[in-house]
Amino acid sequence: GTCYQQAKRALHAAVPERLQGRERETGILRQFLREHLLARRPGSLYVSGAPGTGKTACLSRVLLDCKEELAGSRTVVLNCMALGSPHSVFPALAQHLGLPTATGRERIRSLEKHLTAQGPMVLLVLDELDQLESKGQDVLYTLFEWPWLPKSRLVLVGLANALDLTDRSLGRLAALPCGSPRLLHFPPYTKEQLTCILQERLGQVGGEPVLDAAALQFCARKVSAVSGDARKALDVCRRAVEVVELEVRGQTLLKPLPGGE
Repeated sequence: GTCYQQAKRALHAAVPERLQGRERETGILRQFLREHLLARRPGSLYVSGAPGTGKTACLSRVLLDCKEELAGSRTVVLNCMALGSPHSVFPALAQHLGLPTATGRERIRSLEKHLTAQGPMVLLVLDELDQLESKGQDVLYTLFEWPWLPKSRLVLVGLANALDLTDRSLGRLAALPCGSPRLLHFPPYTKEQLTCILQERLGQVGGEPVLDAAALQFCARKVSAVSGDARKALDVCRRAVEVVELEVRGQTLLKPLPGGE
């Protein structure tokens, strides 16, 4: 395709080969999964950070990179935003684990029995975890207590925007022997990190640079000042490329034909 189409593809918010500015967080995630899944130690991790700070992208990258290492484990990824209600997480998990249909308390007992029986370790990733907040927080408490059941083989990773979700909604966990989940926070991207991300993405496009280096720095500075959201920076640059592409296309259409008037 044209350089503009290539640039738009490069600026898409897909999971890249390497995540700029998230080396520390990626290392912690990788180490956590190895320590718990490979060593067969149940546990839980709560990942917080504003939208566009790389939480889901980092975890997706680590799961892809460690696919062979973790082949002996069962991985279930659920986006809680897609669930109808907080309690819908239980039938969704049961379906992924291939358990027979049950209702109410029986369903939860069936899941607990499965997760404490002999078998491979189960990694449960819950994206948009704050969607599971409910009256009394019974859903979140149930999920975060599962890794500490006797003979449990569950490793739970929850992702959400709020930094204080576990303190605010799951204060009772601190009083239990299991304690609160381990925490990992993703800070907003800095101007320098956003500039590197944009430069690396557009570096994949051959030929003359589509966007000027000063324009990338301007975009990174503005976005970092407001939110530090990498997706927002990618969107802004992609929209800029679309505007230029339309202008160039308009100019091309208005060129006189060879030999014409």
